[in-house]
Amino acid sequence: MSRTPEKRPAYEPPTRLLRPTGYDPDMKRPASTYAGVALVMLRVVAGIVMLVGIALGWHGVVIDLESIDGFDDSDVEQLTRGIIVGVGAVFVVLDALFAFFVFRGSNIARVIVMFFAVASIATSFVAWWVQGQDITLQTTFVSLSLDILILLALSSRSAAAYARRNERR
Repeated sequence: MSRTPEKRPAYEPPTRLLRPTGYDPDMKRPASTYAGVALVMLRVVAGIVMLVGIALGWHGVVIDLESIDGFDDSDVEQLTRGIIVGVGAVFVVLDALFAFFVFRGSNIARVIVMFFAVASIATSFVAWWVQGQDITLQTTFVSLSLDILILLALSSRSAAAYARRNERR
């Protein structure tokens, strides 16, 4: 008898991957769920930092806008800043709420968080491919890496099993 653990095959048949998880309402929260929630909260912090940067660095944006002919209204500047920061704040709050629900074990919240992570990754890819936007620390590197790690953590078998632990099959 060997003391080494059994290796998982490199290729698993779809029937094994799609096998439903067992009904276990007393299942402990796995480390992958903790990691996923922590990463979502880091994304919330990054969003707050970005919104503060937009609010404080608005003068640079205004200088770019003033280069457009006929743009000189300061009320429009304030309204635009308010809308951008307000919409961003709504998304940050929603992200924090989804993190809470994922922590509580909501499968729909886990799927929504993963969907938005995929959308964010796809947006970064399209910006890189079409516009040639570089992925640097100042642009999308932090959000892109957080989104990839969120996908890895919340798409794991243990996180899925925990989120679906109350489903009877």
